[in-house]
Amino acid sequence: MSAIRYHLLHDTIYRYTHPVSESRQMIRLSPRILEGQRCLSHRLQIDPLPSRSEDWADSFGNLVRTIDLESSHEHLLIRAESWVELTPPEHTEFDASPTWEHVRDTLAYRAGRALSPEILAASPFCFESPHIRLKREFAAYALKVFTPGRPLLAGVQDLMARIFNEFTFDPEATDVATPVTAVFAKRRGVCQDLSHVMISCLRSIGLAARYVSGYLLTLPPPGKPRLVGADATHAWVSVFCPGAGWFDFDPTNNTTPRLEHITVGWGRDFADVSPVRGVILGAGSHTLDISVTVVPESEFSLIYENGTSIDLMT
Repeated sequence: MSAIRYHLLHDTIYRYTHPVSESRQMIRLSPRILEGQRCLSHRLQIDPLPSRSEDWADSFGNLVRTIDLESSHEHLLIRAESWVELTPPEHTEFDASPTWEHVRDTLAYRAGRALSPEILAASPFCFESPHIRLKREFAAYALKVFTPGRPLLAGVQDLMARIFNEFTFDPEATDVATPVTAVFAKRRGVCQDLSHVMISCLRSIGLAARYVSGYLLTLPPPGKPRLVGADATHAWVSVFCPGAGWFDFDPTNNTTPRLEHITVGWGRDFADVSPVRGVILGAGSHTLDISVTVVPESEFSLIYENGTSIDLMT
């Protein structure tokens, strides 16, 4: 398969019931540059214009823009527009990966043992974090497929399939604050929840797994046109295999990402890669509208009649 290019348009609009006197926000909406993923262009448009802005990289290498708004405003619109090119990854024989017990033992801490830079970099993804728990019930669930001597990546693939088959995608079942233990008990949730469950299972048996945030190309119903704003952000899981790197798995769709998943960032869990996060003074209550459109280059002119994205909406 050859490379494919996508146009991404992500609008975040806050509308406040009372004016906001000051706002400080952290924005993580820039696609990462990776092997197999090139960010050809990226721009952020913000209305009203910030008093100050700064670009930097967080501890996981994600690109972040911090903005300050110091004048009164009744709305905040953040538009991220990008062109990204993906190339298919090389085929990997999951059954040829090392056993999961070998990987667990390689990652385990032992006093006096020097760890390689690769293992040190993977270590933060072995422990609990704000949305991830290490518990016996998660370990027991994972060990149903991680049988003795099972190759690591084959076991991860089976765990992904088990979660896909035994959990129900339900946008009404959870919110961003629902604990992963509650999701596990209900067997219901969205992509964020299923990713947190899978990561909790993997870390509970001593493996390194990280939360990946990005976009997924969705297909309109047969015979229907692609609609602007009909897509959404997506989340999946990446698992560390010593000597080979990180491998992505999508439990929401029971698939290993190839040419439909666009990576924006990763962290220990959702809290590390929230697209927009900050504090405000004033406002009372607010409404939030998010619109995401992922369009293959071949369909771009059909979606945007003028060949470019529309102006900022207020």
